[in-house]
Amino acid sequence: MRTAQDIILKPVITEDSMDRLQANRYTFKVAKDANKIEVAKAVEELFNVKVAKVNTISVKGKQKRMGRSVGYRPDWKKAIVTLEGDKTIEFFEGLF
Repeated sequence: MRTAQDIILKPVITEDSMDRLQANRYTFKVAKDANKIEVAKAVEELFNVKVAKVNTISVKGKQKRMGRSVGYRPDWKKAIVTLEGDKTIEFFEGLF
């Protein structure tokens, strides 16, 4: 059994994700094998809010070069969580 901390890895802080905060949409980096139901339950447990909708996106790792050799950053999964009503997550309060 995985805990909520194993599913929600960290928040994604970008210009695009900050623009979504006004619409009660929060962006998180999540475990690659987590599904939408697990993500919703983890957010509700961690932040004590009610989740309306979850959208997930599998992000391909970018190509990176070190001299002649070429490698890739690891693939990861992003979840955009929409909250019900006018609830907010306190962690994001001072960011925008």
